[in-house]
Amino acid sequence: METKTWHDREPSDGPGMQPGVLYLVGTPIGNLSDLSPRAAAVLAEADWIAAEDTRHTLKLLHVLGLKKHLVSYHKFNARERESLLLDKLRQGGRLALVSDAGMPGISDPGTDLVIACAAENIPVTVIPGPSAVIVALAGSGLLTDRFAFEGFVPQAAKPRKARLAEIAAEKRTVVLYEAPHRLVRTLKDLEQAGLAGRRITVAKELTKRYEAFLRTTVAQACQDLAGQEIRGEYALVIEGLDAYETRCPPVDAPAPETANEQDLAEIRAMLEQGVSLKDAVRQRAKVSRLSRNALYRMALEAMSCYNDGCTCPPEPEAKGGSQTRRRET
Repeated sequence: METKTWHDREPSDGPGMQPGVLYLVGTPIGNLSDLSPRAAAVLAEADWIAAEDTRHTLKLLHVLGLKKHLVSYHKFNARERESLLLDKLRQGGRLALVSDAGMPGISDPGTDLVIACAAENIPVTVIPGPSAVIVALAGSGLLTDRFAFEGFVPQAAKPRKARLAEIAAEKRTVVLYEAPHRLVRTLKDLEQAGLAGRRITVAKELTKRYEAFLRTTVAQACQDLAGQEIRGEYALVIEGLDAYETRCPPVDAPAPETANEQDLAEIRAMLEQGVSLKDAVRQRAKVSRLSRNALYRMALEAMSCYNDGCTCPPEPEAKGGSQTRRRET
């Protein structure tokens, strides 16, 4: 049976750091004035400071006039550093953990260290500070009563597609982080995942000199930011499915036969405008209940192109030569 222990804490205005306790210290996400007096006091008392990037933390310590023992702790060395930091805590060391910006443990390897401390019954306390998730959400102009934080969307194709589908189905407001060189790609992927009409707030450089909020739709954000030089750090706050369907109630879905006729009509219209069959099918697949391959076959059948000697381009296949289909219900 698991043993649960309550760890008493000194009052905030009492003695400072306690030995053998891990302190998670929130640091500014841009504006150094946001560092709390309590956070500064803990950093001043710490025997050791574990930092995501020691060079970044040195700048903060320089502003505070502090010289401290720093040890790097980031996603690439978290496993090997964990035993070192736990040993220091077991020996009664006063250890503070900071990230480059914001709260350790939020989209940050600090989570693993907290889990390890909990497993060994080592006390953990949190010195609250700024968090880009909350700052972006608060200034978004979207619903804040219920939200989901997704961090960074995976980069590998398969998990990325799965995560985008989850975001599209999420009923609550969603908050993402994104790097500047991937921002436009992520916005385009959100649009293609069915979120074109969703409201979105693109929050840039939070708490810094060039802080800005772009409040628009996903589709419009793609147009506005295309071709621009993207700099800074970004948080994306996306309207949840519930709020979107309240604002734009879904129309009753047409019967399958009617939907198929609409698909064919749209494909024919594009063909008459000179669009190739392949491109017409790809465009229609973005809004159809049918997969691209299913649309292609249906178009070929309707146009009697299964006859010998057909000059239509070959049917598109999924990567790897296998055909994938959307759920056709």
